[in-house]
Amino acid sequence: MGFLTSAHLLFLLDGLYWTVGLSLLAFAGGGLLGFAVALGVTYGPRWSRFAVACYVKLIQGTPLLVLLPLAYFGLPTLGLDMPPLGAAALALSIYVSAYLGEIWRGCLQAVPRPQAEAAECLALRWRQRLLHVILPQAIKIATPPTVGFMVQIVKNTSLASAIGFVELARAGQIINNSTFEPFVIFLIVAAMYFALCYPLSVLSRRLERKFHAAHC
Repeated sequence: MGFLTSAHLLFLLDGLYWTVGLSLLAFAGGGLLGFAVALGVTYGPRWSRFAVACYVKLIQGTPLLVLLPLAYFGLPTLGLDMPPLGAAALALSIYVSAYLGEIWRGCLQAVPRPQAEAAECLALRWRQRLLHVILPQAIKIATPPTVGFMVQIVKNTSLASAIGFVELARAGQIINNSTFEPFVIFLIVAAMYFALCYPLSVLSRRLERKFHAAHC
């Protein structure tokens, strides 16, 4: 590994930093949109459920490699210039919202119906039923699959290199272009992704076992 200098390693660490940052932005933005999607499909009027269901099918049926150029190259034609980070965060947030929305929709619907009916009998308003009865139970159900899906978010950030954003995978490509040692470089990149994703996978499995044990 003598061909790898400290500057190369620092560049990879910088790419790792931006991978984490982009993942957090995508999760935050996708989480907000996904929560709206889950509520719209579960509790919205008929037209809302139809519109949100079409949105989910459209986004889930569109490759992320199409959404990224649409955000980066398409929005400027509408007068909205965005840097690579902003375009990548927007595209990933939209992509993530469709999947988190479906995950959370299933969790909301998994809350036993008698719980909501009992709260309604206590004369609680819809918002009160949602905040104090349904959401606390749905959050427990949703936590394991949500943590597990974060692994997919981290790995999908590598596609942001398609619009020039330098994250971990792109940093490895740039270093390889100067060192021509793809095996070692991408082995290091893979190890960095593993260090990010494996703890999330373990946490997801533990939370899932804990949830099932609590309901046995």
